[in-house]
Amino acid sequence: MARKSIGERLAQLEAQRKTLQIRLSKQERAIDTRRKVLIGALVLHRLEHDREVQIGGGLAAWLRSELPKFLTRDGDRDLFDDLLKPQANEPTIGNIGSGSAV
Repeated sequence: MARKSIGERLAQLEAQRKTLQIRLSKQERAIDTRRKVLIGALVLHRLEHDREVQIGGGLAAWLRSELPKFLTRDGDRDLFDDLLKPQANEPTIGNIGSGSAV
């Protein structure tokens, strides 16, 4: 059985390091994606079950204000068409604090 040269062993170790680094990156991305999904699920749950959650005058109004600035792709905006339309009985960002919440 022939022994590998130091150079060959170093190359093998470097390949293993790269493989492990790729695996770590994938794992970190999966964790980040899961966190985003869970945060999004929480927001959607609150919108469906507790419209009274207050974030600057109401979660739904806040999202209607912030999402258009955050979403840059038309396809992404299309996913939130139902949320971006103001509800008749919810305050808008313009009338929060003015006592004229419809």
